[in-house]
Amino acid sequence: MTPWHSTIHGKVTTMKNLEILYIQSDLAWENPVQNRENFEKKILGQGQGCDLIVLPETFTTGFPVDPAPFAETTDGESLQWMQHLAVETGAVVTGSLLLKEATTYFNALIWMRPDGIFERYDKRHVFSMGGEHKHIKAGEHQLVVKLKGWKIKPMVCYDLRFPVWSKNRYENGAFEYDLAIYVANWPAVRVYPWDALLVARAIENQAYVLGVNRVGLDGQGNNYCGHSKLIDAKGAIVSEAPESKEASMRVSLLGKQLQEFRNKFNVGMDWDVFEITR
Repeated sequence: MTPWHSTIHGKVTTMKNLEILYIQSDLAWENPVQNRENFEKKILGQGQGCDLIVLPETFTTGFPVDPAPFAETTDGESLQWMQHLAVETGAVVTGSLLLKEATTYFNALIWMRPDGIFERYDKRHVFSMGGEHKHIKAGEHQLVVKLKGWKIKPMVCYDLRFPVWSKNRYENGAFEYDLAIYVANWPAVRVYPWDALLVARAIENQAYVLGVNRVGLDGQGNNYCGHSKLIDAKGAIVSEAPESKEASMRVSLLGKQLQEFRNKFNVGMDWDVFEITR
């Protein structure tokens, strides 16, 4: 694939087209073994030739659950499974699951590369109204990773409602990120703000936004209708999974289109400079 070179105020960037598989799936309640088996079939069937494979929030258990029986360590079975699939497909595999450090639990997104090196983002905004804060420690740090010239910022579910935490930055002619990802267990009863906020985050940050949600009923009777989608920097839907159905969606992100739009209409030059203090 020929890379796209672009200059923004003298700064040259290189972004190759990015092939993504995002999986909108039902989740077997509190059953990591079944969920890993289900996702493995989908990934091995659709993931060849992809650069990035994205799974929903808490893809091994559903949400919210008591983390004590299910939380793993970073050398546990689920991370080994993610590494295996990254090797098999040659793609980065990402999604969130419950992790533990001693007696502290996290809703942690893992960014697993084929070489076994991984990075981690702990969900910043734990969902107090759902009781998540009683069990899960909030993360303190943002994560931006690089893949094929793209700068990618992964986040988790409730983070979508917090525009300051999601905010892109523009400094010395460069954007902090090109793609934001939200993995989620976002109930159908609140799907309107899910749809609206994904579009808002894309427009205000001049970046692609990918939201990957689950479908089906969880063990507490909550219904999920998906609405997983990719949105471009203008707010247009590029790809969308069918409502309330399992789907494995492949989509290509075009670096040329993003760079051309940013060159033509660079709002980043006028963004406020800010600092997050807590």
